[in-house]
Amino acid sequence: MTSGSVAAVDLGATSGRVILGRFDGGRIGMATVGRFANTPVRMPDGLHWDLLGLHRGARDGLRAAFRAEPGLASIGVDSWAVDYALLRGDRMLGVPFHYRDERSAAGVEAVHAVAPFEELYRRNGLQFLPFNTLYQLAAEGDALGMADGILLIPDLLGWMLTGARAAERTNASTTGLLDVRTREWDRELAERIGVPAGILPDLVDPGTTLGGLLPHVAAELGGQAPVVAVGSHDTASAVVAVPMRADRAAYISCGTWGLVGVETERPVLTDAAREANFTNEGGVDGRVRFLHNVMGLWLLSETVRAWEDESGDRIDLPALLARAAAVDGPAGTFDANDPVFLAPGDMPGRIAAWLRDHGRPVPASHAEFARCIVESLAEAFARAVAKASELSGVTVETIHVVGGGALNTLLCQRLADRAGLPVLAGPVEATAIGNLLVQARAARLVAGDLEALRAVVAGAFEPVRYAPTA
Repeated sequence: MTSGSVAAVDLGATSGRVILGRFDGGRIGMATVGRFANTPVRMPDGLHWDLLGLHRGARDGLRAAFRAEPGLASIGVDSWAVDYALLRGDRMLGVPFHYRDERSAAGVEAVHAVAPFEELYRRNGLQFLPFNTLYQLAAEGDALGMADGILLIPDLLGWMLTGARAAERTNASTTGLLDVRTREWDRELAERIGVPAGILPDLVDPGTTLGGLLPHVAAELGGQAPVVAVGSHDTASAVVAVPMRADRAAYISCGTWGLVGVETERPVLTDAAREANFTNEGGVDGRVRFLHNVMGLWLLSETVRAWEDESGDRIDLPALLARAAAVDGPAGTFDANDPVFLAPGDMPGRIAAWLRDHGRPVPASHAEFARCIVESLAEAFARAVAKASELSGVTVETIHVVGGGALNTLLCQRLADRAGLPVLAGPVEATAIGNLLVQARAARLVAGDLEALRAVVAGAFEPVRYAPTA
């Protein structure tokens, strides 16, 4: 192992960052060199990502990375799953839609008319989510006929940097068009639902070098470095950085979404797994992320945003959570998995309506409302952990929480209480760390399997432990 530095472009649903990782003798150090907002844009045809703004923010951050480390060993990009752009030659056919846009409902109906969900689960192993890529593609209409390529968001950023078209497998596994057993494109299924198989790019594994920066990009950034495919689905990268024993632990990658599950060697494709709506997504080194999507901190952030829009005042989130922790008496809960909470807009109103419709009391204050959300998330997480263990056969002794949710002390404690298991919180920047580690291994700055990479994390980041109290 040698010393060197790599840069992670980590795009989340509300913000992006560029993080510089320095490796020396198997030890990792990190510095954030760029941070930028990710604000969706509503256009006449629906809700879109501000892709050009994200691209600009990533480039600004990479320029800062090259200033700090002119000899950068590589660059890697991760983001959320399922969303994409269609391409024709060197042109992007429109701005990528946001997965929360309403258009995919028509796609669900069209896909299930030719491929029932039971068959889809046998083929792709994915839980039903109405915005999965295959449903979005079925809603594209004539645009599909004009395209000669498709790239998911991190692959799209990689193409903008290098000119190379490729699909990284962990993210491709979220499209619904990857065979869960062979981990190759299911071209017969694609053609059946109206997706020309010829637009699907070549698949690559994490650690594959995509290519060097295009000359004009290198000139703008002030340096040259290869772009390396990482676990480009942000959860795949986050799970790399969970310092766990995979045969004894569950993980929750908690941010906008709460991804709750276990790591397995093979997919779990039973009827019970399908009925529980658990998914089998690709992990780094061929592992399987057997998990369930819970709505996550989106419920809290969208509620706070609605309150701020209504009052015109900023809300201090840590202070709000402190007041929520002091709420006297048990807080009621709602179903955090209900799809009624998926779309943006008036989250407090929808939660209140759900509670009224189910004969449950509506919180009277912001603190009570926040406590209700936290309790509902903790309950949904605890149930998902128990179900993941039951369905997979993994004996869960510890729950690891990584991502922004690791900072939410109330949520972590109430999860421990409801699950009856210890919770280890951290690292917060797990996604970026996993991105950096896969790059570092490709550059021979670290070595070993996933367990060796997780040992690097365990040596660098001390988790916060929450023991059950109830």
